[in-house]
Parts: sequence; C-alpha cells; structure tokens
Amino acid sequence: MKEQLQALEQEALSKVEEASTIKELQDVRVAYLGKKGPITEVLRGMGKLSPEERPIIGELANTVRANIANAMEEKKDAMERAELEKQLAEEQIDVTLPGRPVAVGGPHLLTSIVEEIEDLFIGLGFEVREGPEVETDYYNFEALNLPKGHPARDMQDSFYITEDLLMRTHTSPVQARTMNAIQGARPVKMICPGKVYRRDTDDATHSHQFTQIEGLYVDKNVRMSDLKGVLDRFAKHMFGEDREIRLRPSFFPFTEPSVEMDISCKVCNGEGCSVCKKTGWIEILGAGMVHPRVLEMAGYDPNEYSGFAFGMGPERIAMLKYGVDDIRHFYTNDVRFLKQYHQA
Repeated sequence: MKEQLQALEQEALSKVEEASTIKELQDVRVAYLGKKGPITEVLRGMGKLSPEERPIIGELANTVRANIANAMEEKKDAMERAELEKQLAEEQIDVTLPGRPVAVGGPHLLTSIVEEIEDLFIGLGFEVREGPEVETDYYNFEALNLPKGHPARDMQDSFYITEDLLMRTHTSPVQARTMNAIQGARPVKMICPGKVYRRDTDDATHSHQFTQIEGLYVDKNVRMSDLKGVLDRFAKHMFGEDREIRLRPSFFPFTEPSVEMDISCKVCNGEGCSVCKKTGWIEILGAGMVHPRVLEMAGYDPNEYSGFAFGMGPERIAMLKYGVDDIRHFYTNDVRFLKQYHQA
C-alpha cells in the first residue's frame, strides 16, 4: 500500500506539471483528491492492515495529499501570474498621453430664461408656485371668469381628456388654486412658471406645447401704476436699461381693465425696422387688473382687495432677447443650437 501511494503521488505530480489551464488543474484535483479518487480508495483498505502499519500508512497518505495540493497551488499561482503579465502587456496604458476632453452640458436656453425671470421676481417679493398640468375645467376656465359657452374659450383651443379634464392651456389655474386655498385670508404675491398645451399647428412662432410664466399680486390698494412699475422693471432687466414700455388697451376675461405691453425695439431703438414692422414697438406680454368676479370666486372681497396679473411666454422672450427666428429650435435638440447658449 505504501508503494501504491507513492506511485499515485508521482502520477498526480506529473499530471499537475502537464496541466496548461486552471480548468485542467481543477480536473487533476478532482481525479486524485476527490472522494472517489484513487487515494481515497487506498485509504478505505486500511482496515485490513495491522495496528502497527495503520499510523505509518495514514501519515504517508496525509503527506501525499499535502504534496499534491501544494504542487497544485504553486502551479495555479504561476498560471495566474502569467495571465496577469500577458494582460498587462496587451493592455498597456500610456500615462503620458493627454487626457480626452469631456463634453460638459449646460442649462437649456429656456431653462436659463425661466430661472432669470424667477430670480428677478423673487427679488421683488414674489413666491414661485406650481400646479398640475392636467387641470379641471373649473380651474382652467370657470374660476377665471370663463364659464361654459363663453366665446373667449375659443381663443384657447384645448386638449380635452374628459368633459371635465384637459391639459391646461395657461398657468393661470395655479393662481386660481392658490387664491382659492387662501380664501381671502391674506394677500398673495406669486409667479407660476410651467408647461401649457394648446391645439396649435407647429410653425416658426407656434407650438402645441410651450412654457408660460404668469404673475399675480392681490392686496389692498393695488393699482395699475404698481403693475406698470413691475413690468417696467422686468423689461429693463431682461432687455436693457434703455428699453421703454407702453401699455395698450386689450381684452382678457380674467382682468379688467386689460392691457398688452410693448417694449421699444432694441434693433432700431424705436425708429422702425423690419423686426418691429416699422412701428418701433414689439408686443411682449398681456396683463391687467384682476377682474372683481375672479376675486369674488376665490374668496376675496373685491371692495376691499384689488390686484394685477400678467402672463408671458419665455420662448418669445428668448427669441427677442437672443434673435432666435424659429420656436422649433428650442425643441429639436440640435446640439449646434443649444451649445451657443451654455453661458446664457
């Protein structure tokens, strides 16, 4: 049995030496050191040995097992070192090469415009409010003095989901919701930026989805002169201190009186050119004093409170400020266009 164990040791060591992969090495381990291997079979016959021979053969068997296992570990370590050296040789990195530049993104032009407007009005004491884009007919129309059947509803061709739910056509519902929640308990001074939706045909100046920023200030003794002062500050901040504004009479169902605001053309300084259609003025937004009926429906006493509201489109402001000639540039994700305004 002693000679048999020594022969198995030599045979196993030879197989270890011949192995060229870790898998082959593992196969040798299973073949010689496994539960069904020849060494285990030899040890099962130790019961036939005399008491004097058993410890000698047992010690020899353990030595044979240890020699084979050690040989396998050394061969495995050698294989792994060789594999690592080969990989390092094939995947050399030249640390002296210059780094590859990483393209860094920037805020979208519309995002920059919205944030700039928000910063201005926050500095004037306004808070920023948001509301749902899927709106009820009540808050989108009725709470803003546009009852069912009102002809002014046709001005805002809407995406209806159900008879009572639609994609909001302006951000004014946020104003109505805010006032309704307060119920005349305190003044409100807010702007509400967000996406709005209308059934428009997309072209250079129209889109079925666009952004709006609407503002509202309700308190005691709010006057049209307060509205003009705020809008004048806005125009000078966005388009330059030399800009002038004018207010023209207009109509909106939720304000009375209502006005359209124009700014003096920055291209010709009011002298008249193709940009301003020879008028010297460019229409920029709509505004007015909050209709007493709107205040009353929101829980405010129109005899005690008054207010003004205004609404503007960041796309139009961006087009005028940066000379963008097509609103679709904002949504087509052309990197050549977008990267021009990373610092905007």
